Amino acid sequence: QVQLVESGGGLVQTGGSLRLSCAASGRTFSSSTMGWFRQAPGMERDFVAAIDWIGGNIYYADSVKGRFIISRDNAKKTLYLQMNTLKPEDTAVYYCALRWSYTVSTRDYDYDYWGQGTQVTVSS
Repeated sequence: QVQLVESGGGLVQTGGSLRLSCAASGRTFSSSTMGWFRQAPGMERDFVAAIDWIGGNIYYADSVKGRFIISRDNAKKTLYLQMNTLKPEDTAVYYCALRWSYTVSTRDYDYDYWGQGTQVTVSS
């Protein structure tokens, strides 16, 4: 069993930055692919970023490319999302997810475990 707990969300002004963290416990974290997704009110859950088990393959949604950075620390079993130059359209609940595979995926249904989410609100 795996537990994922996100933290670091909050209220920030346009142009500001936040760093999300996702702490994992349970089975081996280092052999998994990790991803960040987000869901705005009334919208579907969207892919944000994903990273393979060693950080060699990283994918970003076009909407966040150049502004967000995904990273992981396998020794700490923690996934990060550094979010810079935030925009009001980044407002959403952000979820981290774990996939028991070495292959990165941008599809939410490929992921096996999910955190409870953390709210990010960007004011204009």
